[in-house]
Amino acid sequence: MDGQATLDVFEPAFDVWRTGGAPATPLVFASPHSGRCYPQEMMAAAALDAAAIRGSEDAFVDELIAAAPTVGASLIAARYARAFVDVNREAYELDQAMFEETLPEFARGRSARVAAGLGSIARVVADGQEIYARKLSFAEARRRIEVAHRPYHAALAELVAEAVAEHGFAILVDWHSMPAAAARMAGRGRGCDMVLGDRFGSSCAPLVTATVERELMAFGYQVARNAPYAGGYTTEHYGRPARRVHALQIEINRALYVQEKTLARTEGFERLRADLESLARRLAEFDWRRLR
Repeated sequence: MDGQATLDVFEPAFDVWRTGGAPATPLVFASPHSGRCYPQEMMAAAALDAAAIRGSEDAFVDELIAAAPTVGASLIAARYARAFVDVNREAYELDQAMFEETLPEFARGRSARVAAGLGSIARVVADGQEIYARKLSFAEARRRIEVAHRPYHAALAELVAEAVAEHGFAILVDWHSMPAAAARMAGRGRGCDMVLGDRFGSSCAPLVTATVERELMAFGYQVARNAPYAGGYTTEHYGRPARRVHALQIEINRALYVQEKTLARTEGFERLRADLESLARRLAEFDWRRLR
């Protein structure tokens, strides 16, 4: 492949679910890493098989929060896999070592995420294995960004703006899942079921984090804050409390609902899904007027 080939699959970049008319609540839910579309041309360049690459997915998170629109929250879920393009990164957060030519000056190659092999085009999967058997061209990266990253964020920004216009503020909740090993490291080594990331208090008002934490604990979940996940690009980029946009990242321990090696759902899946529907309802009914 010469690097100029177009995508063989033109999936929509995302799915969006809204309540009819104006947003019923200020809540916007997002699932950036649950996409399961792996275009053939990506797999043709890969050194790993699909099963190995799927280990990087936040498997089924979109399904866990699928009921959110029924209680008034807008919901967006990425369709493309995060290994194809990670929409929870800056668009051109790229690793020069992955590419056959020198990247443009606007590419951001010096970040902790790139150093870890997890830029917008990931170099490795979750367990550190190299994804690709060859170097990519910048044209391939640019194509992925234009097909998936830009449309996703255009839609997400629109949902946030709609919430602000209707309610005077927006609360963006960015949903993820984490390996059980990472969950065991959280909570000062005590382990946890959920990690709330608010960029150490900078991406949302304390009321948002405290309310979500209280509600999750009422369901019996162990909750930690900001370690080992304080929030990624989405939380950092959209979270502007001074501009009435509050962003919170939630990481769910995968051991609660899937077998990590096979991604098969466990008996815990339905309980977790029901609890997250109840959480969404409680957040939708909460009096957030102090955020205006």
